[in-house]
Amino acid sequence: MRLSELQYKDIVNLEGKKIGNIIDVKIDKSGKLLSLVIEENKKFIRLKSGDSETEISWDKIQRIGEDVILVKL
Repeated sequence: MRLSELQYKDIVNLEGKKIGNIIDVKIDKSGKLLSLVIEENKKFIRLKSGDSETEISWDKIQRIGEDVILVKL
């Protein structure tokens, strides 16, 4: 799968709420994907900060579907 294919998928939590969309990724020196950086959906409320960007570690990804990426937060 290509990164360009991931960026058009919605990021959804286990409750089915849209969290946001991918705006960037973090990779290590060997090219391994470490995390997704998403711009949060304005309707998704985060208690920890008012920042509109969130980093989701690759180990939080539960499933990558045709239209969505399911994450466990």
